Amino acid sequence: MSQKNLLIKKGDTVVVISGKEKGKQGEVIAVEPKKERVFVKGLNLVKRHTKPSQANPQGGIITKEAGIHVSNVMVLDPETKQPTRIKKVEQNGSFVRAAVKSGAVLDK
Repeated sequence: MSQKNLLIKKGDTVVVISGKEKGKQGEVIAVEPKKERVFVKGLNLVKRHTKPSQANPQGGIITKEAGIHVSNVMVLDPETKQPTRIKKVEQNGSFVRAAVKSGAVLDK
């Protein structure tokens, strides 16, 4: 599997467009470009049974976010609050990410 240059970054607000969480939105907390997955806060929760360890002496069941494939999420346009694709535009000699629908710049 070749690594793609993902246009979704940590801190972006995304909406799920496919799968069991369809229509829900949240903030990206982690990105794995090699696996083409994003982790969204509060979405795609899974339970993990853990043994007692130094960090977690009690052990037990832990709920955490699982990855969602990058093709199943779209970034929310900051102006229209609608899902949009992302393009790279040149601004002051460097490239920044912008929403296709409104042209709003996503990078600060």
